[in-house]
Amino acid sequence: MTVEVKVPILPESVADAIIATWHKKPGDAVKREENLVDLETDKVVLEVPSPVDGVLVSIIKQTGDSVTSQELIATIDEGATAAATPAAAAAAPVASTADQAPSVRRIAAETGIDPASVSGSGRGDRVTKEDMLKAATPAAAPAAPSKSVVPAAATPGTAISVPAGARAEQRVPMTRLRARIAERMMQSKNSIAMLTSFNEINMKPVMDIRKKYAETFEKVHGIKLGFMSFFVKACTEALKLHPIVNASVDGNDIVYHAFQDIGVAVATDKGLVVPVLRNTDTMSLADVEKSIGGFAKQAREGGLQLDDLQGGTFTITNGGTFGSLFSTPIVNPPQSAILGMHAIKERAVVEDGQVVARPMMFVAISYDHRIIDGKDAVLFLVAVKNFLEDPVRLMLHL
Repeated sequence: MTVEVKVPILPESVADAIIATWHKKPGDAVKREENLVDLETDKVVLEVPSPVDGVLVSIIKQTGDSVTSQELIATIDEGATAAATPAAAAAAPVASTADQAPSVRRIAAETGIDPASVSGSGRGDRVTKEDMLKAATPAAAPAAPSKSVVPAAATPGTAISVPAGARAEQRVPMTRLRARIAERMMQSKNSIAMLTSFNEINMKPVMDIRKKYAETFEKVHGIKLGFMSFFVKACTEALKLHPIVNASVDGNDIVYHAFQDIGVAVATDKGLVVPVLRNTDTMSLADVEKSIGGFAKQAREGGLQLDDLQGGTFTITNGGTFGSLFSTPIVNPPQSAILGMHAIKERAVVEDGQVVARPMMFVAISYDHRIIDGKDAVLFLVAVKNFLEDPVRLMLHL
């Protein structure tokens, strides 16, 4: 019996998707729930699993084609068995890429490198994205100068490897995700009266807690205690004190949210994504750390779902991870504010009339000045500062 494979139902906010990578070809055997194809949307990469066991009969939509919800992309002969031919046997290593993480499969499709030929450094000798990128890196250039050629299968975002002195260029189309990021940034710039305020936080109290309880915390909860969970909880309490910062603009209305859904920006090889932590008021520090860790892993492996990225009433971004000391983050509409974390640096500060060295972090809040006054933004940032410089307040909700 012929079974149709269709594009999953896409959310209203996603108009279409692009066929990114087919992992099977006509005539290949497929198993139920085995990934057939990756679809790239402007938010995430979606996997389309096989609905049945059988043989892939036809591929209707090719790599690069645009598709919409429930559009037919392939057909499967349910219950059929693939013919054992030399060609099929030779193709087996390619089919084995279906067992790899989406990021590994994507690089394999772009470079033609078989993961089976790469030495894996992951758990159980599994091949990681880093292993594939290393394998795809061209060997050192020969001593004799030669005409530079830009690799046709270069991965977007990677540097061009050319002989010294060569003047090469590489033109790579934006991915759907990168194009969407650009669109959202211009939307923010053109539709929001954005202003940024700054403050600095003495991180010693939080660092002392981490130092004292890090080992016990990890043993009990199975996750490391990081800085982000403290910031999420501090922002949650500050949003409750200053609900206008948690609000959004809808036409001529201000929408106040009686809940705190905080997005945490995560950098991936394709661009920035912002998975959302729901109801952070009810989450413990361990809950936050586990959720962020799970999102980060899914983002690296291409496993984030569209629902993970929908909504959010406030966002936190951490440029300090990459060494940023000072920046003005861009508001993620329809939200009205975003908090920027930065690198922690030892600086001289005055305490009780004495100059002492303390681990300090600059923080920034960018906000929509149409509905948030400067006073509200500053008081919100001061509240975050007070919670983090006296973390017991977080536990006591003071």
